[in-house]
Amino acid sequence: MLNYSTSVVILAAGKGTRMHSNIPKALHLLAGKPMIQYVINTAKELNVKNIYLVYGHQGEILKKILKDEKLNWILQADQLGTGHAIQQVAPFLNDHEDILILYGDVPLISTDTLRRLQLEKIDKGIALLTMYLEEPFGYGRIIRKNGEIVGIIEQKNATKEQLEIKEINTGILLIGGRDLKRWLNAIINHQAEKKSEYYITDIIALASKQNCPIVAVHPYESIEARGVNNHFELAQLERFYQIKQAKNLLLSGVTLYDITRFDMRGRLEYGCDVIIDINVIIEGNVVIGNRVKIGIGCFIKNSIISDDSIIYSYSVIEDSYLGPRCRVGPFAHLRPNSKLEENSQVGNFVEIKNSYVGEGSKVGHLSYVGDAKIGENVNIGAGTVTCNYDGVKKHQTIIGDDVFIGSGTYLVAPVRVSSGVTIAAGTTILRDIPSIGLVYNEKKQIIHNNWNRKKKNKESEV
Repeated sequence: MLNYSTSVVILAAGKGTRMHSNIPKALHLLAGKPMIQYVINTAKELNVKNIYLVYGHQGEILKKILKDEKLNWILQADQLGTGHAIQQVAPFLNDHEDILILYGDVPLISTDTLRRLQLEKIDKGIALLTMYLEEPFGYGRIIRKNGEIVGIIEQKNATKEQLEIKEINTGILLIGGRDLKRWLNAIINHQAEKKSEYYITDIIALASKQNCPIVAVHPYESIEARGVNNHFELAQLERFYQIKQAKNLLLSGVTLYDITRFDMRGRLEYGCDVIIDINVIIEGNVVIGNRVKIGIGCFIKNSIISDDSIIYSYSVIEDSYLGPRCRVGPFAHLRPNSKLEENSQVGNFVEIKNSYVGEGSKVGHLSYVGDAKIGENVNIGAGTVTCNYDGVKKHQTIIGDDVFIGSGTYLVAPVRVSSGVTIAAGTTILRDIPSIGLVYNEKKQIIHNNWNRKKKNKESEV
């Protein structure tokens, strides 16, 4: 039954010692985003009244990362178990609303599953998320009597017979605020290895003794309720999540050559007949137009790739825009704030930074273009460098339309090259070029005849 309002409690106070990390466990990344961010986003999709986040270990880091979220922060100074964590937040909970308990290290729980939990909960009852596992080691077991749930036993306290039970507790439950508070006051202190612990699971047995209706709801997929205790488990969730995203793309018409070698760490908007080769990483917000092809090992972040463009292998594109029919790579790097207009080309081992490349222009290979504005139909030869930094500040290079720049040219900014200019190979441009013509540096080529190169003395070599 769906009550008038629901508030969420997210438990994220644990130290996560098995992660062997100085980063709070809930902040470890899944597909480029902190695990706890998924839980918060899911809670917000449920339109809950309040979100309470119980924190403890390295809480200041959590607060810094989640500073833009509307959360009620509750400190659990001593980590004395899940029951103790809920006791810290209990004074702030409303008696007349449902309380949904979630976990910062269970990131893939879905809104669909949680809505079913809300719908299945009986008035003045408890809805418990359980699932069946062939290998339930480590999980609390669901104890039933005549088919009804009567308790939960933790792995370390279970008898041999109880360890054979396949139905396990995920920890996620929905309960009325008033009932939660009164049963919290009755849970006992478990002494385990000289450490006091209070288990939230104890309220299930207390509720059963008072004939409280307890219903079990199962997640749509078991992976939803999987928690993360170590990096191996995090890697398992990562791969599952990535394959799921890849499957959705395939079913929507995107060609992926291998779903196990594709990572999406953000949001992808795509057109028709997109082809993505292996080991491609998408990060942030990326838009890919129709008939775009992306080669092996590319990394694309917060960028727009327009129709019919091709990104060749091992290219990096960050915070940039590519117009229609562009060609980039292989081994090219478009750094932030780069814009390529229609039919422009950036070849292998070229770096573009904070620059505009006009329609039909080509930066073929082995060049650096930084803080530049390049006109239309410009050809930039191999080894060209815009010398944009004077040791203190960056300066702009402006190149007009139909300019031809020979190989090995250095343009020392700030400098402007007028349209139609031809610059010979090996030229260093120090001043503006105001009119059409050929520009070159006069250099003397000297040949010494009868000159012999020095050779190493083999006897002196060690």
